[in-house]
Amino acid sequence: MTNDDLILQTITPVTHDLGGFKVHRTLPSRPRTMVGPFIFFDQMGPAVLSVGEGIDVRPHPHINLATVTYLFAGAIDHRDSIGSLATIEPGAVNLMTAGHGIVHSERSPSAERAHGPELSGIQTWIALPEKDEEMDPAFEHVARDRLPTVETPGAQARVVMGSLWGVTAPTTTYASTIYADILLEPGGSVPIDAAADERALYVAMGEASLDGMRLEPMMLYVLRPGIAATLRSADGGRVTLCGGEAFTTPRHVWWNFVSSRRDRIDEAKRAWTAGEFARVPGDEKEWIPIPAVPKTVSYP
Repeated sequence: MTNDDLILQTITPVTHDLGGFKVHRTLPSRPRTMVGPFIFFDQMGPAVLSVGEGIDVRPHPHINLATVTYLFAGAIDHRDSIGSLATIEPGAVNLMTAGHGIVHSERSPSAERAHGPELSGIQTWIALPEKDEEMDPAFEHVARDRLPTVETPGAQARVVMGSLWGVTAPTTTYASTIYADILLEPGGSVPIDAAADERALYVAMGEASLDGMRLEPMMLYVLRPGIAATLRSADGGRVTLCGGEAFTTPRHVWWNFVSSRRDRIDEAKRAWTAGEFARVPGDEKEWIPIPAVPKTVSYP
């Protein structure tokens, strides 16, 4: 089997230096907007910030999507406009469903700042099916010990969303979704089956190959539909698997807004500028103003 038989598309990240840490973004991109319901894919770090410093993502809005935050190292305090307050730590997942509109902030806990916080993980956005786009906003935190893990020789895979390898995560899904964090020891391997419509692999750390094809770190590899293969590592690595059902209608992305309707994004821009979104309890004094030219521009 050749590389072209395995890989449909390879997406190179755009890297943003946010001061103290970098974010590597592979979705959305000009070559491809979505893989299954995943419309945004960021790797944060890895980084160790200076003592007393931390991440401070001020309150900002979202519509018609769900954010999925999964950490490899560090901790983040999440607050949102429906009153949620949760600290996410490695191996757990925060799922925030924006629906018709939500505002949230993400900041390093004070205990983390005291010794120089680590930051390493993946943040993704999931587009909502059209019937769910304007649902009421919601938030759930699923602890590490509630997410099922599957072990194969030299590998451990934590299922974050959906059903994989015979187990199912309790995390809410709106469309058929798969999402897993795969840890490979030297010589370890795990099968990648062909069940989902669309799938992608991303080497976050270390080294991995798919049926003998080397996967470069921080590149998103979109797999060909129907192809089953084996993920291996000679030296050890950490790989994210994501995907799910293919959406039949396109999504538009502008800044922090996602929608099947461009006019809905225009309305959200107007409402945020006018101060019509709800505030975040306990974090009302700051907010991110709407940008003239966002780093995430409009697709398609």
